[in-house]
Amino acid sequence: MKMHLIKENAIVVTKTAHTAEEFIQKKIELLKDEVEPFFAVDLEDICNKHIRWLTSMPRVTPHYAIKCNDDINVIKLLAYLGAGFDCASKGEIKKVMDLGVSADRIIYANPCKQSSYIRYAHEVGVDVMTFDNEQELLKIKQCHSNAKLVLRLVTDDSNAVCRFSMKFGADMNTARKLIDKAQELDMEIIGVSFHCGSGQMTSKAFVDAIQNARMIMNYGNKLGFTMKLLDLGGGFPGNTGTEEYFAEIASAVNATIDEHFPENENVRIIAEPGRYYVASAYTLATNVIASREMIDPETGAVKYMYYINDGVYGSFNCVLYDHYVPEPCLFDKNKSNDSYTSSIWGPTCDGLDCIQTSIQLPKLEIGDWIYWKNMGAYTISAAVQFNGLPFGKPLYFMSKQFWTSVKAAFQTAPRRYHIDASILRLNSTDCSNEVEDDMLPWLPEDFAEDTTVVTIQ
Repeated sequence: MKMHLIKENAIVVTKTAHTAEEFIQKKIELLKDEVEPFFAVDLEDICNKHIRWLTSMPRVTPHYAIKCNDDINVIKLLAYLGAGFDCASKGEIKKVMDLGVSADRIIYANPCKQSSYIRYAHEVGVDVMTFDNEQELLKIKQCHSNAKLVLRLVTDDSNAVCRFSMKFGADMNTARKLIDKAQELDMEIIGVSFHCGSGQMTSKAFVDAIQNARMIMNYGNKLGFTMKLLDLGGGFPGNTGTEEYFAEIASAVNATIDEHFPENENVRIIAEPGRYYVASAYTLATNVIASREMIDPETGAVKYMYYINDGVYGSFNCVLYDHYVPEPCLFDKNKSNDSYTSSIWGPTCDGLDCIQTSIQLPKLEIGDWIYWKNMGAYTISAAVQFNGLPFGKPLYFMSKQFWTSVKAAFQTAPRRYHIDASILRLNSTDCSNEVEDDMLPWLPEDFAEDTTVVTIQ
């Protein structure tokens, strides 16, 4: 079977590790006339992110935020590796539990929930859920009276890519009043949560929020609650090149929780990373489907407009919703010392569909490919087929070394996943990006019904 005939859900297992760029080039060589956009999804990158998390913040259990990227194979892999899950709706809860994940590994981390969804959570045994106001507390009392509540605090998220504090979170005075009200209603509060904003780039926001959480948990303990859960929320960076930011945040978090939540208190600490896990694992490949040459009437300079086969209604919705500025990458054959002021547009009929308004690029031809790194967070989870145009579909790859350890994650039958000790002993150096073999032919291997696995023979 040739690679271009492999269905979208395929996982390609390679003899040695490959970069996304190398993988995309091999895929393009076999495409012929097929030029639909696609993602190269590096599953090893997700494994390495998990290893880094466990070694960087050993006291903090990650609960992957489904809303960031609800790719079924990402969920399967993280479930197998032992992560928990942050779900924000009935649909997300069902999607995770249908894979065999137990309810006690899920936090329903939406402070403002639909009543029917709360009743659904009650039916399936998801008891841990957040709230930040009295009306929500009363609603939960009516729909799920034995819920285990987590009080969400407001934070300073001014340095985050996407801010949430204008919408969610109780201030310190309100938080105390909510604890009083919960006691009056005989509702159980088990801890405190916060969210420092998606893509938070400073550690101070986490330090301040942990300190505030300690004060509120002390207040709850004095009133007779058993406050044994601290949820650090999300906001952890995941793009390539943000490793130092993550290390800085991890160091500050470790020091602050050790100071305010010493291990002998047995407080369970979790977090809700989303983009941290998937941002750098996804690289999008797009094709130039049209171009226009423009002459500046004032300077006479030549400018180019390029139209590609994915746009802001599809995979690039992160430009609108996530404040992301994607950077185009070119293969060697397209690189040149000559460059022109250029703009890049999506394929729809809408003038809003602009990915780059002005960037210096060499002259490109129709049929050339452009790839885009760090495209795993808040991209396909919000994409639509406006104008009937497809957006990037994932094609997964992983070296045989890793595949041998995690292949059970992709079995069809639902199961209760566990932490595989052999995976946790791996480190980032175990998956180099050296290319030592010819990746062809790629032939299918019998596996799960819903996942095609392709190996090098």
